[in-house]
Amino acid sequence: MDKIYDQFELETIEKLAKLVSANELSEITIEDGDRKITVKGKKCPPPPPAMAMPFMAPAQQSAPAAPAPAAETAPAAPKLSGNVVKSPIVGTFYAAPSPEKPPFVQVGDSVKKGDVIMIIESMKLMNEIKSDFDGKVKEILVLNGQAVEYDQPLMIIE
Repeated sequence: MDKIYDQFELETIEKLAKLVSANELSEITIEDGDRKITVKGKKCPPPPPAMAMPFMAPAQQSAPAAPAPAAETAPAAPKLSGNVVKSPIVGTFYAAPSPEKPPFVQVGDSVKKGDVIMIIESMKLMNEIKSDFDGKVKEILVLNGQAVEYDQPLMIIE
């Protein structure tokens, strides 16, 4: 242990350990010239398997014997009718302000332009998403807690 104290101060090591713990990191390494230290945290569980989106093309099965023209191999994405609310950012979709509260909107609810209709969490920030349309919620295309991509359709308002 004396060798570690010669290279890095105990205070630096403690700060790194707190940083790893507070941010749930698996490890952090710092280097300063010929000095190097790695602080390891708890092992992070593997990410949950991605859920299939209802509007995504199905995974390709085995390759056909003869190549087909591209227009025939890729099925067209389903046509979404109505005003489509798309994700403005990558993050996690939440239908309600907290687990104990009711959802902002449900299918059949009337909304006005400017009403908060969902939250998307991105980088630990909760972003309220407001409706750009007046109308009724026709369909909610994602599940609560589901990861969403930029420009992904999330809701249809008629």
